[in-house]
Amino acid sequence: MDEDLMEILCCPLDKDDLELAVEESEGDEIVTGTLTCTECGTTYPIEDSIPNLLPPDMRDDEEATA
Repeated sequence: MDEDLMEILCCPLDKDDLELAVEESEGDEIVTGTLTCTECGTTYPIEDSIPNLLPPDMRDDEEATA
């Protein structure tokens, strides 16, 4: 994920800002980390450079069927 995406990303639940926490990066690319909503506190994982902005309850269902 490119850090420039932070300018357009928002929490899908309440449309508030997201705070980025980088765990691993390669150059300008964020490979793993989390995005946390500044209002509701919901966290969204970044894995393999892809932010997963599905609400937590939908992520659990998807992981269970995968």
